[in-house]
Amino acid sequence: MEVGMDELMELWHPSCTFVSNSATENDFGCLSYYSPYAAAGENGLFDQALLESMLMETEYVGTGEISGVPGLQDWSTTISPCTTASAGSPVDETPPLAAAFLNDAGEDGREVRVLHLLMAAAEALSGVCKSRELARVILARLRELEAAAGRGAFYRLAAHFADALTGILEGGGYRGGEPHRPGDVLEAFQLLQDMSPYVKFGHFTANQGILEAIAGERRVHIVDYDIMEGVQWVALMQALVSKSDGLPPPRVRITAVTGAVGCGRRSIATVQDTGRRLAAFAASVGLQFSFGQCRMNDGEEFRPAAVKLVKGEAVVLNCVLHPPHLPHRNAASVGSFLSGAASLGARVVTLVEEDGRGGGATAGDFLGEFMDEMQRYSAILDSLEAGFPMQGRAREVVERVILGPRIAGAVERAYRRREEKEAAGLEQWGWRLEAAGFDRAELSFFNLCQARLLVGLFNDGYRIEEDGVNKLVLCWKSRRLFSASIWAAPAYKPPSPVTGANSF
Repeated sequence: MEVGMDELMELWHPSCTFVSNSATENDFGCLSYYSPYAAAGENGLFDQALLESMLMETEYVGTGEISGVPGLQDWSTTISPCTTASAGSPVDETPPLAAAFLNDAGEDGREVRVLHLLMAAAEALSGVCKSRELARVILARLRELEAAAGRGAFYRLAAHFADALTGILEGGGYRGGEPHRPGDVLEAFQLLQDMSPYVKFGHFTANQGILEAIAGERRVHIVDYDIMEGVQWVALMQALVSKSDGLPPPRVRITAVTGAVGCGRRSIATVQDTGRRLAAFAASVGLQFSFGQCRMNDGEEFRPAAVKLVKGEAVVLNCVLHPPHLPHRNAASVGSFLSGAASLGARVVTLVEEDGRGGGATAGDFLGEFMDEMQRYSAILDSLEAGFPMQGRAREVVERVILGPRIAGAVERAYRRREEKEAAGLEQWGWRLEAAGFDRAELSFFNLCQARLLVGLFNDGYRIEEDGVNKLVLCWKSRRLFSASIWAAPAYKPPSPVTGANSF
């Protein structure tokens, strides 16, 4: 049904098992993950040539290493660090979404009309005068405009949000097609690592905080909320065996906290594969290591009593929330894990999360949250396009496999909050740790320099913002996207930050 713009505007009202590192199978090559710590000298600063290799972390999973996962496609001729913009290249500070308001992009101002239609569809699904039929008509008109507009970044973004609204309208969830194979997801995750600092930023900042907190310890126990492929811990292992204090590296034990059976999370067997690869890598570098799993209960809640503790271990909790290639964790699950830090006697807690500041949505304001998410993902798409303008095929894989489903999930959660009148936006979890008695652990100068050096290897639009003494925020232009923070137990005071180095 063809509906004109005027008509549409009239309708719109305003238990633990362990694996030791006795493995003999040499399959740890799949975990080749550059460690910035091994590149640091006595003064904690990097060698520039080694810094550039931080972009080359592409072989973090091996072909066919994970059960049921096909081999990854070789993108080495598609993505290369040398294609990124130089550190001094000028950057347009206006993301595509804001640009649609500031000028009539296109001769007929089509971008503005598409944006207005998206807002109208969201309002039709949630406003005072709700009308599902009106939302259906608006979304149909959106499809017509998108088809005529081509595949520019703004229209791809609009298509993802239109898919998300269609999923809500039809009650069937994400409308982007069939679920993606595990191999496709891992391939897209690898591409995202190559194209942006989004993953490495959290890993490197958290690892540096852990290294500083466990200095001099003989036994270290890391309780990891979502182990993924374990790439974060390869860098930490390299750092531990490369330190120059004359002491042997500590014995490391990792407990991977996994979802309950039947909850759609990563299977126990897949996590065991990760443990075997980590054990093999640890054996190759001479590090004593063991690996275990601890399942959450049927309600996806963490039980601290299920974690096996050994006297004399320095316990570390690591929480990387909502990694890009895994489903979103519910708030109760995250809260139960962080609340368990004190009962486990954690020395330090590292927290990596999406940063929710930037919008003014209030509780139950679906349209406000919808626009906040559009601004957030507009910044992410803008960053990928600015850094790799010629790699359209690689960007398409990342958008289709990772960003599309994540946009749909974010919009659906915002719509549910409209009914439940929950707080709007992304929840920041530091308050939970403060309530449990944890203090803000001051970040070292080295940790700050490391983050700035990392983003300097990508497009000039990335920047690092300090938020208090214990948190760094990764931003694209003016938009805050991800944060990493370090929290220490009250009785523990980390070493004083490195002083005397030149500021960047």
